[in-house]
Amino acid sequence: MNEDGTGLLTIGELAGLTGLPVKTIRSWSDQDLLPPAARTPAGYRLYGPDAPARLEIVRSLRALGIGLAAIRSVLHRELPHGLNGTGGSPSLAETAAQWADALDAQIRTLRLQSAVLRSVAARGSAAEELPYMTELARLSARERRLIITDFVEDALDGVDAPAYRSGLLAATPDLPDDPTPEQIGAWLELAALVREPELRAALRRLAEQSARTAVAAGDPAAQEQAARRVAELLRVRGEEAVAAGIAPDSPAAEPVVAELVAAWLPTQTGTADPPAEDGPAARARLLEQLETAAEPLVERYWQLLCAVTGRPAPPRWDTAGTWTTAALRAHPGPYELDRSAFDGTDPDRVLRAYEEVTRDVAALVAAVRPEDLALPTPCAGWTVRQLLDHMVWENLMATSIAEDTPRADHTADHTADHLGDDHHAAFADSVSAARTAFTGSGMLHRTYGPYEAPGAMIVQQVVVELLAHGWDLARATGAPTALAPESAEETLAAAYRIYGAAPRTEGSSFAPERPAPPGAGAADRLAAFLGRDVA
Repeated sequence: MNEDGTGLLTIGELAGLTGLPVKTIRSWSDQDLLPPAARTPAGYRLYGPDAPARLEIVRSLRALGIGLAAIRSVLHRELPHGLNGTGGSPSLAETAAQWADALDAQIRTLRLQSAVLRSVAARGSAAEELPYMTELARLSARERRLIITDFVEDALDGVDAPAYRSGLLAATPDLPDDPTPEQIGAWLELAALVREPELRAALRRLAEQSARTAVAAGDPAAQEQAARRVAELLRVRGEEAVAAGIAPDSPAAEPVVAELVAAWLPTQTGTADPPAEDGPAARARLLEQLETAAEPLVERYWQLLCAVTGRPAPPRWDTAGTWTTAALRAHPGPYELDRSAFDGTDPDRVLRAYEEVTRDVAALVAAVRPEDLALPTPCAGWTVRQLLDHMVWENLMATSIAEDTPRADHTADHTADHLGDDHHAAFADSVSAARTAFTGSGMLHRTYGPYEAPGAMIVQQVVVELLAHGWDLARATGAPTALAPESAEETLAAAYRIYGAAPRTEGSSFAPERPAPPGAGAADRLAAFLGRDVA
């Protein structure tokens, strides 16, 4: 405050009170944002006691990105004694609303730019693709719908599948007014996907199947609902079988297949040459339909459409589809389940066999050097590392069944890494966890799945797997193959009991049986039974 008692402030005093630089205050004063209240005899500016508060308003509005001209209009409007000659300048509330709208538009633009750039980064797009992707992101709703419509009409040209076509055309990529970056990214990926010839071919195959399996008469809506119910049953039963540890080529899979075929048969009534009952022809047709429907690109197409519109993604079919198609290939015709495969499994002996097999296999694993991990094995073209990863997965999967905690990687598609940097510790830890789960959960004395497969038999399947893959590992690393001699004969007998009736068809877990040389040990004979060349 000046010493003359007027209450006026110099620009330096005002800077000290507000923390703003003198240069900034002078600039805003020159632009009529802070008119001086008076001047000294020497011409220096003096400001009134309301100046600090006025400067705070200016500073706040500037921090929000509002321009100086708009701030000047606001301040003149808010002055006492009327409009101060501004002729209707906007109030602070009106200006705030206008600038909020402007900022929203900027935010939408920035989100779009961010989504485009992230998509470029994720896809590794070339520089010349950037303008096209930016243009795609800016399309109107009508233009987006036209892209999908043209894609569907081109893919299905000449195919008589009106219901399938109308279903595709009804699903449009309607972005909301304020889409998230994820929705914009999904639209960019979708627009790129519909340009792929592979997707068009896959969609056409599904349409042709729809035309072949179309019902000649009846209520289309009711037929669609029935087909959806069967599809849901296929998904649920397949996932339940996986979660229960039922191998698709084991005896326990046959009743599941029979149930699914029985539910599916009524949906074929009215189609060309419909199967009348469960049999090889019916199972072959269902397998063909499932294999045709297993189109990863089409599944991705629907996932992206849902992501764009914000609708829930459709249930994934990969887990159930993989199991069900493998089970249909392994069981091409119905047969009466021999429940004797479930009998004669002594929980104590099974646990003892598990301990003995994992003991000997653990010794093999401990001898594997880092340079051995890339060696080939007799099993399905796997390397030693892939084989070890699968054995660890077998233990983890059995543990999850015992603890009723299904794993996200229960499809065993070998895309997840279960070994990490220490394959010795990974195998040892998985064995310890499995043994604890077997004994602590009561698994060996429980039943699992809709057909009450004994938990002891599921563990016995793991023993068969680990002994067979232990044999693979021994062959790959040049170690002796006479593993777990105390339990190998019993494990071989269990393999005959569990898998002896299962057809050795495409998609089965095991290749056709091979001959074993005279005098071969039980582990060698197990390997030969499961399709290995032990000569």
